Amino acid sequence: AMAAERALAMATCTAPVNIAVIKYWGKRDTDLILPINSSLSVTLHQDQLKTTTTAAASRDFTEDRLWLNGKEADVGHPRVQACLREVRRLARKRRGGAEDSARLSLSYKIHIASENNFPTAAGLASSAAGYACLVSALARLYGLEEELSEVARRGSGSACRSMFGGFVQWQRGERPDGSDSLALQVAPETHWPELRVLVLVVSGEKKPVGSTAGMQTSVETSPLLKHRAEVVVPERLAQMMQHIRDRDFEGFGQLAMRDSNQFHATCLDTFPPIFYLTDVSRHIIALAHRYNAHHGHTKVAYTFDAGPNAVIFALADAVAEFVEVLRRSFPPAANGDQFVRGLPVGSAALSPELVAAVVTEPVPGAVQYILHTKPGPGPQLLDDPSQHLLGTDGLP
Repeated sequence: AMAAERALAMATCTAPVNIAVIKYWGKRDTDLILPINSSLSVTLHQDQLKTTTTAAASRDFTEDRLWLNGKEADVGHPRVQACLREVRRLARKRRGGAEDSARLSLSYKIHIASENNFPTAAGLASSAAGYACLVSALARLYGLEEELSEVARRGSGSACRSMFGGFVQWQRGERPDGSDSLALQVAPETHWPELRVLVLVVSGEKKPVGSTAGMQTSVETSPLLKHRAEVVVPERLAQMMQHIRDRDFEGFGQLAMRDSNQFHATCLDTFPPIFYLTDVSRHIIALAHRYNAHHGHTKVAYTFDAGPNAVIFALADAVAEFVEVLRRSFPPAANGDQFVRGLPVGSAALSPELVAAVVTEPVPGAVQYILHTKPGPGPQLLDDPSQHLLGTDGLP
């Protein structure tokens, strides 16, 4: 019975996207993926954005295989291989080198299927969720319990932060082997229940320069980036952790915006310069500042990663009004009903004063849609066999 039962072992996990509020940009070791500075992020809720991954192992598989969103992909990708290698190494170490017949053989080939519940093209940090999910599913398959953010980091730097929910710090670490460059939870998602997130997906072109290449050019050419990593970030990181502990939206929001702006300044300081923000991105930035100025304090805060999409933080009681401001500033082309997705958003009436001060020049169709979400938990295990992405034959 044991042999039959072990013919196919399978595990399925989900993992979240995260958005950095103190940005990671630049590696000091490109192979181990060690950053030049620590970073801090908010994990987003998986009801709106998640990756699901199934990993299966069988003595009958003849080769490792990988499927992404239903299409077969290159399992030989160096970063996928790094994760596979690390998980198998940990499993071997855990077993003390002894091959216990009751446990999954480490020599079995593996099949992996992964899919996102959001369009990859939308430029929403899919590599972070993807690698966090891969590592979680593999770890489950091999019965590992330990610190896995270090393994996820080998897939994608930001993936280590998706191994936890809520508010997460990726520590830069000091050791050359990277053993102290890992993620730690600063506070769980329950810590700040009123915090909300709006992802503004702008009518998107593909980003001009991928993050991996872009950040290394910045490391090599930007003196501003060096100053940021060594002087600015350590101070900001401590401040940001305090704002989160205090649930101080004013401090949190201002610092998030400043750090986003400085990250994009380092991109401009890179040679040749990198432009991730578009005219629409800059419109959104100006709109946020006009809106806050009208209210006399920080009600919304933007942050942008390596691309034009905006992520807006707000407290729950400000969401309906600001979404209405967005609807008037970027009137949806056709999909009026599909313009706001995710968590429900109430309706709001805008005062003529607000409209006059804030909604200056509408740009129809500039924002494809808005996704309303909130902070959420880390990777989850799916126990229900019907949720596996691979069949009993080990194929999608």
